[in-house]
Amino acid sequence: MTDLTKLSAAALADKLAAREVSSVEATQAHLDRIAAVDADVHAFLHVNEHALDVAADIDRRRAAGDDLGPLAGVPLAIKDVLVTTDMPSTSGSKILEGYMSPYDATVVSRSRAAGLVPLGKTNMDEFAMGSSTEHSAYGPTRNPWDLTRIPGGSGGGSAAAVAAFEAPLALGSDTGGSIRQPAHVTGTVGIKPTYGGVSRYGAIALASSLDQVGPVTRTVLDAGLLHDVIGGHDPHDSTSLAHDWPSFAAAAREGASGQGLKGLKVGVIRELPDSGFQAGVSESFRAALAAMEAQGAEIVEISAPHFEYGVAAYYLILPAEASSNLAKFDSVRFGLRVDVPGGTVEDVMAKTRDAGFGDEVKRRIILGTYALSAGYYDAYYGSAQKVRTLIQRDFAEAFAQVDVIATPSAPTTAFRLGEKIDDPLQMYLNDVTTIPANLAGVPGISIPSGLAAEDGLPVGIQFLAPAHEDARLYRVGAALEALLVDSWGGPILDRAPALGANGGVR
Repeated sequence: MTDLTKLSAAALADKLAAREVSSVEATQAHLDRIAAVDADVHAFLHVNEHALDVAADIDRRRAAGDDLGPLAGVPLAIKDVLVTTDMPSTSGSKILEGYMSPYDATVVSRSRAAGLVPLGKTNMDEFAMGSSTEHSAYGPTRNPWDLTRIPGGSGGGSAAAVAAFEAPLALGSDTGGSIRQPAHVTGTVGIKPTYGGVSRYGAIALASSLDQVGPVTRTVLDAGLLHDVIGGHDPHDSTSLAHDWPSFAAAAREGASGQGLKGLKVGVIRELPDSGFQAGVSESFRAALAAMEAQGAEIVEISAPHFEYGVAAYYLILPAEASSNLAKFDSVRFGLRVDVPGGTVEDVMAKTRDAGFGDEVKRRIILGTYALSAGYYDAYYGSAQKVRTLIQRDFAEAFAQVDVIATPSAPTTAFRLGEKIDDPLQMYLNDVTTIPANLAGVPGISIPSGLAAEDGLPVGIQFLAPAHEDARLYRVGAALEALLVDSWGGPILDRAPALGANGGVR
């Protein structure tokens, strides 16, 4: 592994701007890293064969004196839920195998315009349905800390690519924790922006009222730099907010300078039970809170009585919206088509969906269609939306008392591949702390908080803020990150086991 792949995106960008290194050199280093380790990790579904051409063009523009963005020349991994014109966009599903989009997702086009170099498309649970990346039609991704364990989901490919030093930056999507939970189990940083703060145009929809695109990185500053590139209003997205967003990178720098914790009121949810959390996760969470308190933060117990119903409400709302969104995969307009000689359109559609959709997708389509059916709509989908409103009210009442809410990012460290795949309910409970933010549309961040004593695997702490207050999360996250990294003597990924010692990748 070269020093270039070990650098943060911010540090690499500084070297590129100073012409100490070229984008071609940086891109080649990351392509070499992918070639060296991705057969084991399987973070990527497709590697961009034009990456070096893009990098060379950035180098030419820099040499010509063009005005380039702060991340120009830095490589970027892209979750396969985001459509691209020059690489297949499959959303982890056989039904879209080989599909080439006629347009780029807005976040992809903005990344290209900013001079970022697309390295490739990352693996994911099919149509973002899962918490382990085991539901990908193209095989599971493995956690770089321990190849026998999951990297989280649905965006395990993006998190694993960043953790394995295959990419300094990645784009993900978060419907119920699909950025934050993978960040938790891989020792990376993941941000779910305010709903509408980042365009969803070109993100293959799972649940339109819950999905949100965001950054996956190794530092809070890197996330802020990428968020500055992809965020802002998009007229192509009807849910995009016309809001005047501050610089998130500037907020991260402010927090890292020591201005993020003193006087901060941090809410801890009274109803969040210790019993459902791994001991090492709870210990790391309490230690992080103690570190914040020692720097002048105030820990305040708050009540959020309806959060406990979040998972149940989510798994009615999401399947209902998914069953509607996935209706477009009908064997007629695009994607896989299984011919049935002499059959009707309905026969072809049934065969195509049977061959193209995996078990988890079929399970959720059936559940969602049932929840929306006549006679059950009010009892299931309607009731779930009422619970959603109660959760939104819990957030409003909590944020009247505190600046941010803190929780563990997930109940456990990375579990072993295959351990929960046959138990959907246990898999769903992995998102118990992340789901409420999606139901309410508020922003959330997960940063590494340490290693669990039981297994030495990464643990994350999550902070939630009111809608539009994403910058607050960057200040708080960067302040705690600086404090913890200083106490550890370096980034948490420096403590990952070497390949062969525990199955990890270094």
